[in-house]
Amino acid sequence: MLKTTFIGLDVHAKTVTAAALNAETGEIDQATMPADNPAIVSWIKAHGDDTAVTYEAGLTGYGLARCLADDGITCTVAAPAKLLRAPGDQVKTDQRDALGLARMLSLGEITAVRIPPIGQEGLRDVSRARQRAVVDLTHARQRINAMILRHGLRYPKDVRWTQVHHDWLARQQLEPAASQQALAAELETETLLMAHVKRLDAAIAELVRGCEQASVIDALMCFRRISITTGFGLAVEIGDWTRFTGATIGSYLGLTPLEHSSGQTRSQGPITKARNTYARKLLVEAAWSHARPYRRPSVRLLRQFEKVDATTRARAIEGNQRLHRVWANFDARNKRRVKSNTAVARELAGWC
Repeated sequence: MLKTTFIGLDVHAKTVTAAALNAETGEIDQATMPADNPAIVSWIKAHGDDTAVTYEAGLTGYGLARCLADDGITCTVAAPAKLLRAPGDQVKTDQRDALGLARMLSLGEITAVRIPPIGQEGLRDVSRARQRAVVDLTHARQRINAMILRHGLRYPKDVRWTQVHHDWLARQQLEPAASQQALAAELETETLLMAHVKRLDAAIAELVRGCEQASVIDALMCFRRISITTGFGLAVEIGDWTRFTGATIGSYLGLTPLEHSSGQTRSQGPITKARNTYARKLLVEAAWSHARPYRRPSVRLLRQFEKVDATTRARAIEGNQRLHRVWANFDARNKRRVKSNTAVARELAGWC
């Protein structure tokens, strides 16, 4: 059914500014109200049943969109990076933003973002919590390494953060005594964070067993370096893989190059780094492993192959072989390894 009233919402934590545009009469109605879902629904319903609503995706999440959908109101969550803004428009207010959203919605110029099911959003929270814990653990270890180095000490082996390394750190005595106290505090922090990461790893393993995307995760883990936490992160971040093809998923993950071309001139730059930062990070980390030769599947991969069907197994073996060949071609052409890895990550996304 064609809509006659288009409503734009500028949503903040405490207030919501709304603008309703009647496409037939051109009449505009604006209001500012508390960020209370029942009040927002009541204001929208006062403008009739033939309404369409939009607001920008942001920190407030998708709760409002789900609430509107439950009340039978058509709601589109707009992708902020895709909104059209006039270069000469130098005035920005909540009222103008809401009205601009309503006008773009009436013209069909809103690019919608996918609203994930609430269960999938919960799984995302767990995956991202684990990623933040790993970052905190890495920073804690960097601080310990820097402190040890400042005091003229150096661990004699290349492999660190094993039990042997922890024992070596515990035996070190720094001078003055205050430095020793600081080292003890940093070691305690590192131990707590390491235990925190292990608890989250166990929680993710438990969630995967009962997750509806378990088959997708098993398939993703057939690629090198994609562990259960990486596969879980990719599965819950991307959600519905059928939205993409091998050619289009790279753009969604920001792994395609910037381009400024006009006439006969074509200029490409670094990758766009658009959309899902976390999923892109997981793929870039996994791509490094494909630089190593792939002669035969590892023990982990052999066990993983037993969990998938023959078609998936054959496709995964083909992908692992192909991705290493791409790395080898880049090395033969003396390409920078960082650029090579980014290109391999884009192709890995396509294989996934």
